[in-house]
Amino acid sequence: MKLKLDLHDIYNRGKDIDRALQEIIDEAVRRKAPLVEIIPGKGSGQLKKHVLRFLERKDIKALYHRVEKDSKNFGRVFVHFRW
Repeated sequence: MKLKLDLHDIYNRGKDIDRALQEIIDEAVRRKAPLVEIIPGKGSGQLKKHVLRFLERKDIKALYHRVEKDSKNFGRVFVHFRW
């Protein structure tokens, strides 16, 4: 099971972005999903940086195993969980 979060619709609303990221991480923990795909899009890269900063928070980092930036598609980030 893979969960997916597309941030295109809320790219310019910081609090909504953080809330959506928190919800998808919480859902992954609740469902014990092995993978979450986050799509910040290609744009200027600011949204991707925001996502990566969120994932680096100590409380969030403790929940997942690793983060993978898609080498073929700059606009995707994978968050891997180990259960």
